[in-house]
Amino acid sequence: MKDSFNILICGVGGQGSILARKIACAAFIRDGYDIKASEVHGMAQRGGSVVTHFRAGTQLFSPLVEEGQADYILGFEPLEALRYLPYLKNGGNIILNTHQVLPMPVLTGESEYPHDIRGRIETAGGIVKEVEALQLALEAGSPKVMNVVLLGVLAQFLPLPKEIWLEAVDQSVPPAYRELNRRAFVAGYSLK
Repeated sequence: MKDSFNILICGVGGQGSILARKIACAAFIRDGYDIKASEVHGMAQRGGSVVTHFRAGTQLFSPLVEEGQADYILGFEPLEALRYLPYLKNGGNIILNTHQVLPMPVLTGESEYPHDIRGRIETAGGIVKEVEALQLALEAGSPKVMNVVLLGVLAQFLPLPKEIWLEAVDQSVPPAYRELNRRAFVAGYSLK
């Protein structure tokens, strides 16, 4: 068992970062890890920034990931992943959803959406895995499961068995949505 994993999940309100954290917590607890987690909500109802700090290890005391210490950033939205890039440790991994949620200043024409986000992240020392999560979620059955697709991609990098993750999905979602979320997780987990 690795001593600890520091993970940041970042996106905008309504993208499902809270459910992704809930599933991850359930999976790591099932595998015997100590976990700590904390969310910071912006103006989530208006598409504001939402970031979840998630840590798993043998013995942890703080839920917060310090700047420069994240092993992984799970970027539900590219601009949000770029915003939280200072948290990534050198050589850390970013799972980067390609689906953009345009912020209000971009929608009103006051600002432009940044270009070449992947290049900026790689220049800063991050290892990027881009994911077309919307397409995979649609193939699984609903655009609402992009979060679980992305969690499945992240799970490829972590030492927990697939079956533990699927049990955590079952534990974390209502029975009517379990099969859909299982398909979404497997779609992400199977992505090469």
